[in-house]
Amino acid sequence: MQSFTFHPGPRLISGAGEAVPLAGKLPAGPCLFVTDQQVVRLGLTDDCRGALEASGRPVVLFDSVEADPSRATLMAAVAAGEAAAVRSVIGFGGGSPMDVAKLAAYLLGSGDELDEIWGVDVAQGARLPLALAGTGSEASPISVITCEGGVKLAVNARPLTADWAVLDATLTLGLPPHVTAATGIDAIVHAVEAFTSARLKNPLSDALAREALRLLSANLLTACNQPDNFEARSAMLLGAHLAGLAFANAPVAGVHALAYPLGGIHHLPHGVSNALMLRHVLAHNSEAARDHYAELAEIIAPECVGQGSQARAALLIERLDLLVTESGIAPRLRDHGIQEQHIPLLASEAMKQGRLLVNNPCPIAEADARRLYEAAW
Repeated sequence: MQSFTFHPGPRLISGAGEAVPLAGKLPAGPCLFVTDQQVVRLGLTDDCRGALEASGRPVVLFDSVEADPSRATLMAAVAAGEAAAVRSVIGFGGGSPMDVAKLAAYLLGSGDELDEIWGVDVAQGARLPLALAGTGSEASPISVITCEGGVKLAVNARPLTADWAVLDATLTLGLPPHVTAATGIDAIVHAVEAFTSARLKNPLSDALAREALRLLSANLLTACNQPDNFEARSAMLLGAHLAGLAFANAPVAGVHALAYPLGGIHHLPHGVSNALMLRHVLAHNSEAARDHYAELAEIIAPECVGQGSQARAALLIERLDLLVTESGIAPRLRDHGIQEQHIPLLASEAMKQGRLLVNNPCPIAEADARRLYEAAW
């Protein structure tokens, strides 16, 4: 067997209403509660915040997190935590609140300067106790922040792994189909890219990625079309978590690298950005990753068992692209207001994502990126 290292994620609690008991798992004292205004407006945080208050843990609510959170937003959350001398942090909602919560907990606990910890395994200090309730990002030790000029920078370090994570499907019931589609495709990309990562791919991440893809591909359209289907929502939530554990160990690659400029410059939701580039990057990788793609194809299209590896790899790309369109995501860059003359800038910005490009099974140079954006346009 190959030599490998696998880092488990946070302690996991799964079930309806399980976000409420988080209160008793955190230390006494004020808690920085990081979320966004839509989640608060929907009332999804009410029970958890009420339990914190009732347990004598005053809530410092920070609900100003936007999609693709900015450096200014992160530092505002840190300032709010410092002013209240918080003893713990909860991130509640989608990936953006969790990104802010993870990094705020670290900065508040360690006292490190943000500009000194960008990158992989640079941050080595101690963070405040951290709990996350969300849709996949709770599994990973990664926080992505949009900085000056729309450039996305990341801290990827084990101290950002939460102490506790909650999977509570009741918190996702009724979410709009376009949100479900974007987060679901994002999680599918996590699974596929982890399984084909050129670095750190290992048997445990592979097993998690395969099961994640099975759960996600089988339930995405049901969750989109039946927003109150609890079983489909539960399967999606577990699939997203497993995919998060997979890519926390076998990092994502080219799809994410080319998606980031779409979010940083044009402010597209992260899952939509991934969906727009998925087919084209997978086609670029199709020969280098043919055997891996062929194996994944059997999960979402069991009827292809016995076909040649090239046919199965092509079928995987076709079926994933079909999931994108059937989930309601418009598949072309032009559908989202991106003009063809933006492509050279997108390509040059994608080259700044070296930490991701190094994981791609096939090299992506700037000329390749330009060609892939052109194909997506």
